[in-house]
Amino acid sequence: MLIPVILSGGTGSRLWPLSRELYPKQLLNLVNQDTSLLQDTVLRLPTTPDLQAPIVVCNEAHRFMVAEQLHAINKPATRILLEPVGRNTAPAIAIAAWQAMAIDAEAVLLVLPADHTIANLTNFHQIIDRGQKQAQAGKLVTFGIVPDYPETGYGYIDAGEELSAGVRHISQFVEKPNAETAKQYTQSGHHFWNSGMFMFRADRYLQELKQFAPLIHQATQQAFEQAVVDLDFVRLDNAAFATSPEDSIDYAVMEHTQSSVVIPADLGWSDVGSWTALADLTPPDAHGNVQRGDVLVESTRDCYIRAEHRLVTTVGVSNLVIVETKDAVLVADKDQVQSVKQLVNQLAAQERTEYQLHKQVYRPWGCYEGIDEEDRFQVKRITVKPGASLSLQKHFHRAEHWIVVKGTAKVTCGENTFLVTENESTYIPLGEKHRLENPGKIPLELIEVQSGSYLGEDDIVRFDDVYGRSN
Repeated sequence: MLIPVILSGGTGSRLWPLSRELYPKQLLNLVNQDTSLLQDTVLRLPTTPDLQAPIVVCNEAHRFMVAEQLHAINKPATRILLEPVGRNTAPAIAIAAWQAMAIDAEAVLLVLPADHTIANLTNFHQIIDRGQKQAQAGKLVTFGIVPDYPETGYGYIDAGEELSAGVRHISQFVEKPNAETAKQYTQSGHHFWNSGMFMFRADRYLQELKQFAPLIHQATQQAFEQAVVDLDFVRLDNAAFATSPEDSIDYAVMEHTQSSVVIPADLGWSDVGSWTALADLTPPDAHGNVQRGDVLVESTRDCYIRAEHRLVTTVGVSNLVIVETKDAVLVADKDQVQSVKQLVNQLAAQERTEYQLHKQVYRPWGCYEGIDEEDRFQVKRITVKPGASLSLQKHFHRAEHWIVVKGTAKVTCGENTFLVTENESTYIPLGEKHRLENPGKIPLELIEVQSGSYLGEDDIVRFDDVYGRSN
């Protein structure tokens, strides 16, 4: 059987301020209006009889959003494997291989990053068919993208002799080159962009991993064997997985094995790795501008301008990326967008929340959005999905006032349970056990006013939670 493995562990920091650590680019509707990059990755899979539901590897903090997005397109995962810590692609693929082996000892894995775009689906399905034949014969396959310009932001694959039609030996993997070297690679005819997509039998990958990266093999095997199944998720053993070295599949396995091959492909591919890469996916207007949202320009050329929540205007500028969200605005020279990651590192070093969260924060039960905040109080807008429930909880440092503006709330406060309808309110005293539920058929919306000496999200004690959260 053919099992897709979707790698969804990245944070997409170069697409800040839209992509945040707890709501990264693969979960955003960046290219298509109605589907995220993760959903697009699953939806473009071929419909062959042997294709199974995907295995998804993701960050534990993203688990509910990943599961919900897959259910929304009616493509639930076989398993969602939760990485307790990031260890790069070699360990991530290894745990997927262990999971696949538990399903079918001869399973072929199709490894796909969750945050790429592919325009030519016909070619994509053709190379999957070609790759599957190579994988079944014991080869470890990667797909190299035929370069159409000298890109310095990608790694390259240096391909050797042709082993069969459309299949070549891998000479080496090459790190991101400078501009002159990238130009030479583009003209060489044997250098291809490293797509990060792979295909091989699960058992063959684990065999090669054991030979060339035995510590990764050992750590991931132990982490999987000691894993715990929780709802849709597989929780790997934290301590065992943390002992794994951090390494990419390219350097841990593919460069060392004698069984690696590359299949060149022209797919209309992008890793959506920067704002300029995203801009290139949309045809510009007559002045070279790409505009998204409420944007008004005058004497503006060659800019990417994205307004998420308010009017953005420009006069007399060129070659800029401008991105507006509710809590941050990015203005960058197009030639410097790779440095956005360094900007995010500064935000993290200053312990600012903007690198991690949006104003609107998603939870398995719905979402909340900060509206106002001062010393000793903050105001939030809370939306609870139909049939969803927050945990039974209490706070040590704050009291809460809830005003229902849409729908009906079922409220537990101490020993009492009661309904609160539109234009009604209730009060949760400091230290009181409480729970909020939506028993209705429409989203519940309410305004929450918190008051107290400490208003952090970590002031919470959970007594009962349907999502298995302890904090």
